[in-house]
Amino acid sequence: MRQALTRSAQRGAALLLAMLIVTLVATLTAGMVWQQWQAIEVEGAERARSQASWLVQGAVDWARLILRTDLQDTRRRGIDSLDEVWATPLQDVRLSEFLAADRDNTPDSSGLDAFLTGRITDAASRYNLRNLVQDEKDDAELHLQLMQRLCDTLGLPREVATRIADGMNGASLAEDQIDDAERVTPGSPLAPMRMEQLAWLGLDSETIRRLEPFVVILPSITKINLNTAPPEVLMAAIEGLDRATAERLLRARLVGGFPTLAEAKKLLPERLKMPENLLDVKSSFFEVLGELRYESFVLRERSLVMRRGQDVVVMRREILPPE
Repeated sequence: MRQALTRSAQRGAALLLAMLIVTLVATLTAGMVWQQWQAIEVEGAERARSQASWLVQGAVDWARLILRTDLQDTRRRGIDSLDEVWATPLQDVRLSEFLAADRDNTPDSSGLDAFLTGRITDAASRYNLRNLVQDEKDDAELHLQLMQRLCDTLGLPREVATRIADGMNGASLAEDQIDDAERVTPGSPLAPMRMEQLAWLGLDSETIRRLEPFVVILPSITKINLNTAPPEVLMAAIEGLDRATAERLLRARLVGGFPTLAEAKKLLPERLKMPENLLDVKSSFFEVLGELRYESFVLRERSLVMRRGQDVVVMRREILPPE
């Protein structure tokens, strides 16, 4: 009887041990499978992200091609205006349409479910905060007054203009903003290069948001393009200009743009002066906004490009968060 109980206990212990071993093996196997699945997913996501990063560069290449082609027209007409090819946005283009002309011979490219959206904007259509850094006192005062008028138009206190001017003048320029004649003051803070960095000067996010459509920070001093600037910027640049007259300028430039500042001056009241030291009819800097939708990724990138001689040079690039 005792031996039977002993054998029964042994069989129970053996069965329990076997169940524990099976459970342990199953747990280890499940862990290994999960880790392998996770590694595959991470590798796939990284590969898709890398591919998306390369593909979104197509927006910059597209913009450089358009601007390089437009360069000949700019030389002929001498202006940049909103009726030119570069001002037409690229809307949800499937990249596979550009990868191959013969889809029958390239089945892989036809399955590339990636869509590219691109837009080029004239950076000189906004007021360049870099202009607040002037060597001559009269020039510095002129640009400070322009910035104050812009703040008035946007419903912001004039102290915002003063704070930006003081901050830009008291800070050191970044490497790509330094001209040959300029020197960096040791120990001075770094000047903002992007709009969100105006927070360094004590501006709150709401103020920066309201300023962003009308100001920009470029690597060098520039003039405002009369053919592309919004009415708020024109009202700031031309002292005494009211909104109705600014809107009239916008309507007059719709077809062909203004060939010279003198032509635009004809639409202004005689009491107003056309500030040739602040305005121009052409541009050198453009911003390119590209958005790529690829698999589960939405990648947005903003680039600043400059037309320099025969080429279009990328000055800086930044990844933007999804909207």
